[in-house]
Amino acid sequence: MFKKNKLSNGLRIITVPMEGTKTVTVLVLVGTGSRFETEKISGISHYLEHLFFKGTKKRPNALMISEELERIGADFNAFTSKEYTGFYVKVPVFHLDVALDVISDMLFNSLFLSKEIERERGTIQEEIKMVKDDPPRYVADLFETLLYGKTPMGREIIGTPETVNSINRKELISYFRNHYVASNATLVIAGAIESNSAVKMARKYFQNFKEGKREKAIEICENQSKSKILIYPKQTNQVHLSIGVRGYDTKHPDKHALTLLSVILGGGMSSRLFISVREKLGLAYYIFSSPEFYTDTGYLTTQAGVDIKNVQKAINVILTEYKKIAVKGVSKEELKKVKDQIKSRTIMRLESSSAMANYFADQELLTENIQTPEEKFALLDKVKIEDIQRVAKDIFMNKKLNLVLVGPFKRKEEREFVKMLKI
Repeated sequence: MFKKNKLSNGLRIITVPMEGTKTVTVLVLVGTGSRFETEKISGISHYLEHLFFKGTKKRPNALMISEELERIGADFNAFTSKEYTGFYVKVPVFHLDVALDVISDMLFNSLFLSKEIERERGTIQEEIKMVKDDPPRYVADLFETLLYGKTPMGREIIGTPETVNSINRKELISYFRNHYVASNATLVIAGAIESNSAVKMARKYFQNFKEGKREKAIEICENQSKSKILIYPKQTNQVHLSIGVRGYDTKHPDKHALTLLSVILGGGMSSRLFISVREKLGLAYYIFSSPEFYTDTGYLTTQAGVDIKNVQKAINVILTEYKKIAVKGVSKEELKKVKDQIKSRTIMRLESSSAMANYFADQELLTENIQTPEEKFALLDKVKIEDIQRVAKDIFMNKKLNLVLVGPFKRKEEREFVKMLKI
């Protein structure tokens, strides 16, 4: 039961009333992220995300912003992805006015003071180090680097130490003015609200969102003709690997079949890969598969952490499961189980106003076509056994295989691993 409104400046407002909750989440998604950046300013979207919290005309420093939100017990933060940047505040519903006031103030009136820009360089440099010291997280970033190479999609969202050090105030403000326009944003208010009053309140704070044209991202060219590998040498006690294939974009008709396929392979403790790699062979503590759907590209990957002596064995088992599902397909019972699993997990997750806000926001921003949970469930129900096998045969091909390893290897060992990438 959502409603969609559009202000005269082009801002889309989605209101999602929810029963059984006393909270409300205000989420603003802006359609800019690292794939909109040139190499010279790589990381600028993420840099800007930090600076919005550093002071406005009304709240001149970071402490005044955080104190006002923490005084009302708010859960608040921001995030940057390849295709959008998000800002959210979750509060008890009687503090909705404050949440809208603060988040709009940050987006429209941030000062971007030179001293704060300089100070934040050091903070982001430490964040870069933290990411690289977290192999399970960093291996996922490197998988996209392997897939998309020296393109905006292949670069890390956070930028590099060099680009973060070189970005200046003029570039930050120029990027902000070009991308932070009303037509390039979606505001979602989800929770214990009444739609009309929520829209009225939102109009009060967001009617001055400046107008402008949306910037276009650089298109991705899918031209992989052979398997690829990337080794990131690092002294670790455990090798972290990500092995996967190119998949589909978010509007592809087989998106739901690929989602089901991913859950069958590695979506829980009863999934095929969890049973074969962990339960039967004890090769890994964690292993999972997941799909990624961007506006014009996508992939499926399996990630695991294993002992260095078991790396080759783990890779072979994963590839065997890939082949098995392409050759033999899945059973009727197995398909029903994962459909029920996805539905149940979605229902439970969407009991949270913050999850509900995210659910509607990215659909509207990226596709301008919102499907309710019930509509998505109906599409899942239409997926047949033969669809799963057809998709598996399409994606699980030798030329589409990609492998990233983070661990105590040398780059010259890549050749040996490439020989293994066969289904």
